[in-house]
Amino acid sequence: MVLLTQIAADGVNGIIVGVDEAGRGPLAGPVVAGAVVLCKPRPAGLDDSKKLTRERRAQLEATIKRRCTWAVGVVDVDEIDRLNIFGATMLAMTLAVSSLCEQLGCDPLEVRVDGNLTPAGRRPEWRWKARAIVGGDAVEPCISAASIIAKEHRDRLMRELALAHPHYGWERNAGYGTPEHLAALREHGPTPWHRRSFAPVAQLEMAL
Repeated sequence: MVLLTQIAADGVNGIIVGVDEAGRGPLAGPVVAGAVVLCKPRPAGLDDSKKLTRERRAQLEATIKRRCTWAVGVVDVDEIDRLNIFGATMLAMTLAVSSLCEQLGCDPLEVRVDGNLTPAGRRPEWRWKARAIVGGDAVEPCISAASIIAKEHRDRLMRELALAHPHYGWERNAGYGTPEHLAALREHGPTPWHRRSFAPVAQLEMAL
């Protein structure tokens, strides 16, 4: 764990946490949120994870994990189907920040969340001041770092799931509804890791 004296802090005496998610759109797999408190100096080259090459993301993930304080929250498909994907995303963010605060031993001054909504008022466990920043994963370094942690963590999970379910190409498409994935879904049907509440999966099950 990174010592508090090494952590970048804003304001009078507060810690700033960046939060972002990966996996809202796929037809299969969990949704994952990352939460990061940046170190000083912060890792160079932080950006929206989607704009980075796989190699650069992996390098930055290793640096963030080595030098900064980070956590993830993972919500599986059963909860996604029960809550809907928005509710599951809010839960994943809450789990990530809660885990990070346990590591820090204190609450942050502010949590900066990518997008236009935060879990504040949407999850009963959320107790932190939050600020939504549209496009934050490209302009707010702590959110950029969180986006890298979330995407790399989820991509690894999907590669592991692909070993047990090789027909769907999850190691390549991360569960998104690519033509390859949809064709395999029609041929082989859904797995326990498919989201039944998502239209392409639900429509297929109705047709079976």
